[in-house]
Amino acid sequence: MAALLASGIDYTVFFYNPNIHPRGEYEIRKEENKRFATKNKIAFIDADYDSERWFEHTKGLECEPERGHRCTICFDMRLQRAACYANENGFKILTSSLGISRWKDFQQVNECGIRAAENYSDLIYWTYNWRKKGGAQRMIEISKQENFYQQKYCGCVHSLRDTNNWRNKNGRKLINTKYNEV
Repeated sequence: MAALLASGIDYTVFFYNPNIHPRGEYEIRKEENKRFATKNKIAFIDADYDSERWFEHTKGLECEPERGHRCTICFDMRLQRAACYANENGFKILTSSLGISRWKDFQQVNECGIRAAENYSDLIYWTYNWRKKGGAQRMIEISKQENFYQQKYCGCVHSLRDTNNWRNKNGRKLINTKYNEV
C-alpha cells in the first residue's frame, strides 16, 4: 500500500480474505489493514469473512502443498471477487499485494489476477512486481515502523497445520493462534 501511496495513485483497499483461519487471526489482519488505510486516508472496503464459501471451493485440496492448486483456487476466488467489485464501481485497474509475501508464488498470483480481470472488458490486471526494487525489504521496514502484527503462516487452516508440522519436525516453537475455532 505504501508504494501506491507514495506514487500518488488514487486507490482503494479491498479486503477479502475468507481463507484466513481462525476468525480471530482474520480480524487481527483486517484491523491492521484498516488502521493503515485510515491513517493514510485510503478508502477501505471490508468484503466480509466468507469462510464457508472458501471451504466449499477448496474441499478436497486440504493436502495440497503451499503454492499448489489449493492456492490457485483461493487466489482465483479472492481476485474474482475483487474484480467484480472493481467492475461494479468503475475501477479500470486491479492489482494485488499478495505477490510481495514470501508465502506466495508471484507468477501464480498474477495469473489468477489476469484471469479475474479478463471477465470484464474495461478492467486490466496490473502485474506489478512488488518484490523488486527493494519492495520486500520496504515492506519489512514499514511493518516495523507501523508496529504491524507479523503473521507466521500464510493464513489458511491448512497452511497453519503444515507450518506447525514443519516447525515440530525442526524443533521450533509451534504457532499458537490463541483461538480454538474450526
